[in-house]
Amino acid sequence: MVAAARAFFAAESFVEVDTAILQVSPGNEAHISAFSTEIIDAAGAGGRLYLHSSPEFAAKKLLAAGEEKIFTFAHVFRNRERGRLHHPEFTMLEWYRANEPYQRLVEDCAGLLAATAAAAGTRDLSFAGCFADPFAEPEVLSVAEAFDRFAGVDLLATIEDDEPNRDAFAVLARNSGLRIVEDDTWSDIFSKMLSEKIEPQLGHGQATILMDYPASEAALAKLQTDRRLAERFELYACGVELANGFGELTDPAEQRRRFEAEMAERRQIYGEAYPIDEDFLDALAIMPEASGIALGFDRLAMLATGATHIEQVLWTPVADITGIR
Repeated sequence: MVAAARAFFAAESFVEVDTAILQVSPGNEAHISAFSTEIIDAAGAGGRLYLHSSPEFAAKKLLAAGEEKIFTFAHVFRNRERGRLHHPEFTMLEWYRANEPYQRLVEDCAGLLAATAAAAGTRDLSFAGCFADPFAEPEVLSVAEAFDRFAGVDLLATIEDDEPNRDAFAVLARNSGLRIVEDDTWSDIFSKMLSEKIEPQLGHGQATILMDYPASEAALAKLQTDRRLAERFELYACGVELANGFGELTDPAEQRRRFEAEMAERRQIYGEAYPIDEDFLDALAIMPEASGIALGFDRLAMLATGATHIEQVLWTPVADITGIR
């Protein structure tokens, strides 16, 4: 499957790149936890670095340096995550297209699903009794359409003048059967409804492209003309999220504001925050318009082989010293 993916990108004239794992910042999303380490020079002076949670910052620096179409198979690291579909270390396939709209990535997803499934010798992707045809054209569904279809909720009605209305959303969520507590934010309610009501219904029979995420749920994406929405989509098959794509934000001031808001939320929830990579923000100022996407390759391998747990497709899973699987 890896060879098939490489052949797919070679046919599209992509360059494969290899980004450093150790970074100044692991990423700045509130709910993504990182691993840290200490770097010590020959004189004994030290400092903190992080294992990257995504190769995104490094890849975008390469776009700023002039690369136009790049992809990478990166081992990435996320703490506080382990289960059937999550692992502390996993393989992320990321690719970027400079000066091309994010809709172009949707075409890539369809081609990549077909190429890797053919290499695996399977006609169906499968997980938890659900099946999807990797050779069929993906269904394209907006987030608002999905919330209406599967939860009976008018999502955009809860976003007024670009600002989410938490109380209105809470009423609709409770009416749909979700348990909502007083300290749930609008984003918390969105995540609960997405995971409990929406995601299990996606990617049945064929893959689903879930388009047009609310602006508050896309920290690294450009906004659309309708400022309530961002240029973000996700790829699903068999109820499993496989990939997350963006029309990339290139405004360093706006990106800093979003990072600071995400880290303020993280500090409130987890009691810690991660540094901002200033070189990354400098690179954004000269980076061309671009689209980019991250795909969990181990999950794709799971669905292509019928595996029921991510560790079944890993050569050497990380030692389980906590007893949590």
